[in-house]
Amino acid sequence: MTLCADVTARIIAELEKGATPWIKPWNAGATAGADCNAFTLKPYRGINRLLLAMSGVRFSSNRWATFKQWQAAGAAVRKGEKGTHITFYKPLTIEELREGELHSKNVAVLKSFVVFNADQVDGITFEPVQPKPEGERLEHCEQTIRNTGASIRHGGDVACFVPSADIIRMPELSTFADKANYYATAFHELVHWTGSDKRLDRVFGQRFGDSAYAFEELVAELGAAMLCADHQIKGDLRHAGYIDHWLKCLRDNDRAIFKAAALAEKAASFIQSYQEEEELAAA
Repeated sequence: MTLCADVTARIIAELEKGATPWIKPWNAGATAGADCNAFTLKPYRGINRLLLAMSGVRFSSNRWATFKQWQAAGAAVRKGEKGTHITFYKPLTIEELREGELHSKNVAVLKSFVVFNADQVDGITFEPVQPKPEGERLEHCEQTIRNTGASIRHGGDVACFVPSADIIRMPELSTFADKANYYATAFHELVHWTGSDKRLDRVFGQRFGDSAYAFEELVAELGAAMLCADHQIKGDLRHAGYIDHWLKCLRDNDRAIFKAAALAEKAASFIQSYQEEEELAAA
């Protein structure tokens, strides 16, 4: 089985159980922020966010490293501990000379690595990262959304992005069970907003259930999960109505989840970039 097929099979298995494997409950008492390398603190991106979320529900730490990295730091992975496979994925364009003419083709470099969580290791300790107070985290969500300049109209009981009008429709905050659920839903619609031809230009699809529509919903779901992790909130992202369509999408193409994760990461970074610009302007 190829690496793509293996990763896709694992995600399909979770979806068949009715679970959404990219959702990692954030435990405010244990860790803060997205999964990252234990020593560089660089967050993992794309498909690796999903893979670590699937394994990370068992652990309290968000720090990961390879066997050799732990060893170099004087730590030891405990005997019998099972590592988590993550990937390195990079698209490349290769030029070939055929019959006197130069031709280009797109290929992908895909490698697999095994990492272990800090909870699986002895001989090293880290200062616990104290999460920001909930009010501060929720305010950060609000700032992130506001700084994009997206037009959001409140009212009614439907959350959606309307491409023809370039607006997001959201129910009033008071109608949600809590503020985190409101912001998780807003992030989902904001990822759709990035797909406009005025911004990242993705294909939306025409109706519920068609392949392009289902794929865009997968991108939005993943992007919202990434933004929730970055903002350390536990919003509800379980859109059960799409699971069957996502299953079909993944079964038809074992690279679909890699592409969706990459597009979701790009969308989340695009949204975060407005916040970064605001912070630079204020500095």
